[in-house]
Amino acid sequence: MAASAEGALRAQADQWLLWDKNPKTSEIVKQLVENGNTEELQQCFGSRMEFGTAGLRAAMGAGTSRMNDLTIIQTTQGFCRYLEKSFSDLKKKGVVIGYDARAHPSSGGSSKRFARLAATTFISQGVPVYLFSSITPTPFVPYTVTHLKLSAGIMITASHNPKQDNGYKVYWENGSQIIEPHDKGIAHAVEENLEPWPQAWDDSLVDKSSLLHDPYSSINKDYFKDIQKHCFHSNSKIVASQEENWNINKETKLKFVHTSVHGVGHEFVQSAFKAFGFSPPFAVPEQKEPDPEFPTVKYPNPEEGKGVLTLSFALAEKEGARIILANDPDADRLAVAEKQQSGEWKVFSGNELGALLGWWIFTCWKNQNQDPGAIKDIYMLSSTVSSKILRAIALKEGFHFEETLTGFKWMGNRAKQLMDQGKTVLFAFEEAIGYMCSPVVLDKDGVSAAVITAEMSSFLATKNVSLSQQLKNIYNEYGYHVTKASYFICYDQKIIKELFEKLRNYDGKSTYPKTCGRFSVSGVRDLTTGYDSNQSDKKAVLPTSTSSQMITFTFNNGCVATMRTSGTEPKIKYYAELCAPPGNSDFEKLKKELDELVSAVEKYFFEPEKNNLQSKPE
Repeated sequence: MAASAEGALRAQADQWLLWDKNPKTSEIVKQLVENGNTEELQQCFGSRMEFGTAGLRAAMGAGTSRMNDLTIIQTTQGFCRYLEKSFSDLKKKGVVIGYDARAHPSSGGSSKRFARLAATTFISQGVPVYLFSSITPTPFVPYTVTHLKLSAGIMITASHNPKQDNGYKVYWENGSQIIEPHDKGIAHAVEENLEPWPQAWDDSLVDKSSLLHDPYSSINKDYFKDIQKHCFHSNSKIVASQEENWNINKETKLKFVHTSVHGVGHEFVQSAFKAFGFSPPFAVPEQKEPDPEFPTVKYPNPEEGKGVLTLSFALAEKEGARIILANDPDADRLAVAEKQQSGEWKVFSGNELGALLGWWIFTCWKNQNQDPGAIKDIYMLSSTVSSKILRAIALKEGFHFEETLTGFKWMGNRAKQLMDQGKTVLFAFEEAIGYMCSPVVLDKDGVSAAVITAEMSSFLATKNVSLSQQLKNIYNEYGYHVTKASYFICYDQKIIKELFEKLRNYDGKSTYPKTCGRFSVSGVRDLTTGYDSNQSDKKAVLPTSTSSQMITFTFNNGCVATMRTSGTEPKIKYYAELCAPPGNSDFEKLKKELDELVSAVEKYFFEPEKNNLQSKPE
């Protein structure tokens, strides 16, 4: 390393030591400086965590590139100044702060500690803070923003990331995650407010201030009342009355297993079941208490499939339960598995559960609303990499379907726009097992999704129909939508950039591939550059972003495949779907065609051997 770069690193470390009052992180930096460990100093101080539209997410530890007391203080100071500029009534309205159960003893960091420091920052500036007194699911924060009409919300969580990570997720006054230009505005304000303010480290302020409020018990009550209202459907065709619906839930012979995968979800899903008249689900005992070590799983992410559900399967077999509901650690996502007649367990993909919940929520709405004109104001949303099954249902049934960019920040903001225009947004989903089943939360919510799935399953059970059979019924009625998604792991940003640039200059400059193996490409949309071959002016309709990679290929056989980078993990993801019109029910033939196309995309577009990409671990 050049002497000048080494000197700059050393200066950053010295500055850090002047500001950092956490004994553990300051000791780590002190040791690195004394030992002249430039490699580790480079990792700690070589970059500052980028404030993106997901807020912050990084490993906990010392330095500007990690989540720690000082970076939380700096981030919150910038966010506070940005909010002061944006809202003249900030000191009247205030902000809400929630946190999960993550902790990192070696650096002294934890979600609760970070939440208290963030609260201290706001209170020191005279801003009211609604700080939850205990762990909560992520959806409680956006719910509280809209329910209490606050200026903003912060959730300290890294969701299903590895145990060493933490995050800082930000919601705007509309109850949705922030989108541009707020991310850049906040990032700029953070850079201008790096030095801790005089009372920044004095978190005893929080305990004695009249500006501090604890929304825990009131939100716990109001949230369940609100989802109850949205999810009890009363009409003769589906359910004769609310009371009968309650009775179906109360008397169901179906048994459910729930796991919160060492996260926050356990007591909240128990409460949701109670609100819907169900007996409580069986909770996986080894995983029901929050544990930041996530000791029983390799990855605390139910999206990874059967590996995370091993203990759930064992409990379900023991108790005779047919349905498993699994939340990720911050309870904003939901995975569902069902025991088949063969004795095997089927884990539904995010797209399959999206189809089931979309069908159920629309059917319940339709049976409550006999006015044929009402449907013109009904909307459903999904992200552009998710299955188009809702579009097929919308075309046949007459409601509106819209797709957005990837991520609930886009769906939440679009849903709010539509609601402000007097429209009803019944449902939104993304294939990454995220579902918005009630517009009281303008983000994905694994708690309401869990109990609504239980209600749907119980109703279907009265007709002797399983979730798998109903999924088949949906595909028979609206057309088969066969999907396949996976990812490659790549830690080298240069390789990722080169891979996508090669696709943009495939047969010479500015030419995209015309074929992929035996499959012909009929259209290309590039949301990094804004190009779309299917538009007359060649410009993409959806917003573009140069900071992330995303290219969608349409093939002559009707298949659509998207390749994109992840905003929070070192992954290049792909999503492929083959949509068939109603009546084409040869599922195996469609699946074989899709499998062959996906293999070709992996081989010719990803080139895993040449680019040294790691396959998704089994």
